[in-house]
Amino acid sequence: MGDITRKLANNILGTGEIDATDGLSGTIAASNIANASLDNLTETPASLGYTIKSVASDPSPLTEGQIFYNSTSGLFKGLLKTEAWSSGSPLITARFNIAGAGTQTSALNFGGQNTTYTGVTEEYNGSGWSNGGSLNTVRSQLAGAGTQTAGLAFGGATPVNNPTTATELYDGTTWTSNPTGLNTGRRLISGFGTQTAAIAAGGYISSPQTATESWNGTSWTSVNSMNTGRISMGGVGIQTSGLIFGGNTYPGPTVSATESWNGTNWTTVSSMNTTRYEIVGSGTSNISALGFGGYATSVTAATESYDGSTWTTSPASLATARSKTGGAGTQTAALASGGGTPSATANTEEYNVSSNTIVPAAWASGGNLSTGGETGGGAGTQTAALAFGGNGGRQAPGSTEEYDGSSWTSGGALNTKRYNVHGFGSQIAAVGLGGISYPPLTTHNVTEEYNGSTWTTVTAQPSFTYNQGGAGTLIAGVVFGGNTIAPGEGTTTNTREYDGTNWTSSGALNTARSETTQGGSSQISAMAIGRGSSPISNITQTEEYDGTTWTVGGSVNTGRGTGGLAGTAADTLYFGGVSPFGTYTEKYDGTSWATSALMSNERANHMPAGNAPTSAALAAGGANSPQQQTEEFTGETVTQVARTLSSS
Repeated sequence: MGDITRKLANNILGTGEIDATDGLSGTIAASNIANASLDNLTETPASLGYTIKSVASDPSPLTEGQIFYNSTSGLFKGLLKTEAWSSGSPLITARFNIAGAGTQTSALNFGGQNTTYTGVTEEYNGSGWSNGGSLNTVRSQLAGAGTQTAGLAFGGATPVNNPTTATELYDGTTWTSNPTGLNTGRRLISGFGTQTAAIAAGGYISSPQTATESWNGTSWTSVNSMNTGRISMGGVGIQTSGLIFGGNTYPGPTVSATESWNGTNWTTVSSMNTTRYEIVGSGTSNISALGFGGYATSVTAATESYDGSTWTTSPASLATARSKTGGAGTQTAALASGGGTPSATANTEEYNVSSNTIVPAAWASGGNLSTGGETGGGAGTQTAALAFGGNGGRQAPGSTEEYDGSSWTSGGALNTKRYNVHGFGSQIAAVGLGGISYPPLTTHNVTEEYNGSTWTTVTAQPSFTYNQGGAGTLIAGVVFGGNTIAPGEGTTTNTREYDGTNWTSSGALNTARSETTQGGSSQISAMAIGRGSSPISNITQTEEYDGTTWTVGGSVNTGRGTGGLAGTAADTLYFGGVSPFGTYTEKYDGTSWATSALMSNERANHMPAGNAPTSAALAAGGANSPQQQTEEFTGETVTQVARTLSSS
């Protein structure tokens, strides 16, 4: 009998030998338990562990390290930690040769290049990226240290000074140039530490450098040099306990060498398993590090962890092989953002050693519309949606279609056939309003209500408007902004509320805007996003409505119009739109906007399920995409999954 099997049998008999420190995976059959009784088992503590409980189905919730016997499947199971990379929301600006700092849930990413060098800074909140303050010195191939609210940038290459000594400090909003920079300017440099206590090592001038400098928050001081001069290496840790690894000795070879820093000296320690340069890492000291990505003979996805003596190749590799990436986090909770594949990417991935299973947010294809189109109205939820009006084949018949979560079927036709029609409400209680028909060019202030089968003309808006935003329900709706002259002129700040019978004026928007986003489930918690006109301009500033007054909210990262929206003002998902056309998705937490999973196709003027929550949005049709296509959004989920145990 194998050791793990013996321990399981003994625990069933009550001797309690097994605990959460035993490494288990795979399958153990009940026949291997040597006739041990599986009746009336408990989780009572024994001298060295716990007896194992027999259950007919997997318990929930589970506790990490918990082991049980599922009598239905005849398998031993437990909640054990695994290593895995999962997709995160993409960067706003794709680039490589980036510097990173902070933690997995509060990261900073700055500098780098794509077609040109950049000073772009982005901040990650654990779900998505938002724009931060730009570096004063535009540069690439730089190093970083610190946190999201106390960052440090040093060295690198600029279009003018290659390399540069420039050092900057970040306060969570703004970068400030330090009066004195590095003693030796270098590009392709590595570093680690905090904003007030950092180390800069290696890099390139006319050859790979061994120079090391120590930062005290004000100035750099030269300290003991590295043993091997190199460039493009990984670096993690703090000023008194750091690690560098990998790199290139140009014109010499790429190396796997690792050096440990104790605050005074560098010591050569165990080499990495995968020789590479342009590698990045995360970690807190010279005994707790993670290295990932890089370039060997090609870009690699390999991940390795270091425990102070040995590098171990992780069973989890990056989903996207890449080099020159931005890194942040710890050995067990890391972040990889951007990099080269070899072309610049915006891709972000999160690494976790955890007992949880993380399924990232994603868009997926749904059932196709029967009649493709754009600039129509949308209402309902992801599993009970409504799409009506629009052009591209939909205007003439006044098409209405109903969605059940998998397929669209025809509903009752609009009485007034039109496009640029907007709406709000549910699949069986919707409002459609405004719009244009052509030919001839005719504007409409007509309002119609839908009862699940038929549209009925009701009280019209006081005046014509189209390209306006809308939110709420049939008996408590609100519309705002839009155009008052066709085509595309006369942007307004008007806000009107609908009670199921009448329209009344309410507080005006702070900024007149058109191509305003339709979607939103609440009249008293609505979100306005859109563009200015005459000429058309992208507005990043958003506004939030409380049922009476509009208040300026956070700025979207990419200003655009005619996107779709789900949720409320305190929890908003904004997707698609034209700025130009894009696959953009952003999420709002009531304070700030951050990137989320990209749509599959670029689109604007689509018909969203306006009453959907942010975790289950829907977009149908649209311009610049397959006009019959539907996409469904599912938010990130984190779940516990019991894994089958084995003695192998």
